[in-house]
Amino acid sequence: MTLFPEQVDSFLDSSVIGRARKAGKIEIKCYNIRDYSEDKHKRVDDSLYGGGFGMLMQPGPVCRCFDAVSEECPGTHALYMSPKGRRFTQNRAKKLLRYPSVTILCGHYEGVDQRALDIIGAEEISIGDYVLTGGEIPAMAVVDTVSRMVEGVLPSAECYEQDSISCGLLEGPQYTKPAEFRGLQVPQVLQSGNHELIRRWRKQQALSITKQRRKDLYRAYIRAHPEDEEEL
Repeated sequence: MTLFPEQVDSFLDSSVIGRARKAGKIEIKCYNIRDYSEDKHKRVDDSLYGGGFGMLMQPGPVCRCFDAVSEECPGTHALYMSPKGRRFTQNRAKKLLRYPSVTILCGHYEGVDQRALDIIGAEEISIGDYVLTGGEIPAMAVVDTVSRMVEGVLPSAECYEQDSISCGLLEGPQYTKPAEFRGLQVPQVLQSGNHELIRRWRKQQALSITKQRRKDLYRAYIRAHPEDEEEL
């Protein structure tokens, strides 16, 4: 649900997500909130009660748009992209997979009238501690994160299960050809052909970089896998 469906569709029609849509692995539809305005100029915003800078999206167009969505997808789970929301994580993305459908409301201007959020029962989600001009970019981040875990979108579950964060650690450095580039060499262990040595090296690198950069992730991982601390 957005004021700028063309912005969202251009992203959703490209790369992995675009191919998954064409193959029928996922279904994504953009609803233009302006289509549900009863104003002859298709206005969807107005000034704030109590004063304040900027304009606020009115509850009517948002709720009528959601009514149309609900007719097509009964019981859909509503999300609202907002810096006030709970931080979006990989674990939250996995839980969203449980819903038969998810509807994302993209706010704009100074946001959305609270009554609309209450009526549609929106769960507020934030992708970080910063403010953007609209909810389209955060919404696309959620769509991408969730969609790539849908069966058939990627070649196998291993493609995302071993990613940074998904596996509980940050991913270590990776290399491709050539073996030497501007005086820098690919580590010899990766060229050894010894799969056990390579596995251990990668685990050590992941543990080390996570401990350096994300102590919170490292502590949580070691609590669950105390035996891996010996790998460092």
